[in-house]
Amino acid sequence: MTTLATARPTAQKAIRINRWDSPWLNPKFITGSVMVLSVVLMGLLGPLFWDVKLARVGSSPLNLPPIWAPNPNFPPPSPEHPLGTESNGRDMLAVIITGAPRSLQVGLIAAGVGMLVGILLGFTAGFMGGWVDSVIRTVADSVITIPSLAILIVISAYVRQLDISSMALILGLFAWAGPTRLIRAQVLTLRERGYVRMARLSGLSTFDIMFKEMLPNMLPYLASSFAGNVSGAILAATSLEALGLGPTRIPTLGMTIFYAIRAAAIIRGMWWWWGFPILVLIIIFSGLFLIATGLDEIANPRLRGVKTT
Repeated sequence: MTTLATARPTAQKAIRINRWDSPWLNPKFITGSVMVLSVVLMGLLGPLFWDVKLARVGSSPLNLPPIWAPNPNFPPPSPEHPLGTESNGRDMLAVIITGAPRSLQVGLIAAGVGMLVGILLGFTAGFMGGWVDSVIRTVADSVITIPSLAILIVISAYVRQLDISSMALILGLFAWAGPTRLIRAQVLTLRERGYVRMARLSGLSTFDIMFKEMLPNMLPYLASSFAGNVSGAILAATSLEALGLGPTRIPTLGMTIFYAIRAAAIIRGMWWWWGFPILVLIIIFSGLFLIATGLDEIANPRLRGVKTT
């Protein structure tokens, strides 16, 4: 009786522990999601608490430092502009609130286009095989070897009216090759599994086997690849914008860095002009990296130290 009495609380304790032993409670995934979600919420809720019209040129006093960092070389800081202002008369807090979500939006659209094309081509190449696989793999390898940033610079220079959507679509032209190779490799391993063979013997169509049987088993890999693609697209967009090839009338983090470089903000000691956009980019990149790493560990038990039997 004593043994049963002591074993029952131990079993209840084990059940309580197992309730929280979910792979989706990965610390990296949760931390990264919180970081990216904070940027999204800043864009959604920020306009409710701050006047985003101050992001327009000439809407604020010039060259005000942040409220906690007075500088004798510049006018005294103002509590009306806590993050300071830049030489074009923009409030930095309003620029961050309006620019950060748009930079994230460019990455999401470009990565979404790339993933959609990559899923179609990767599944087709991996499942069909033969000459179809050879053609798709050769084209994807060719696109990967092309210096995409140089071509994007040329394309962006020829597009006169460049907005967020058109810029994201341009970036999407080179965002499909990587997911295509990743998905093709996963499909090659999955197509020999028993449930896929059973689906073939059951008479399911190729479309149903690929997108109803195999696709759900690849969702963590696809989500991880999507997070990495978003990061790559934001980096490419920021690089183009920092060269002055982004949308000039829409505040983005990359264009803010471009204006800071053009106005010699580093030499003039206006660190808040380029420092805050770079800080937000670091938060976005770190968050997406943690999400991708966390999803990898969720999809692969060996990465999170689970011993498989």
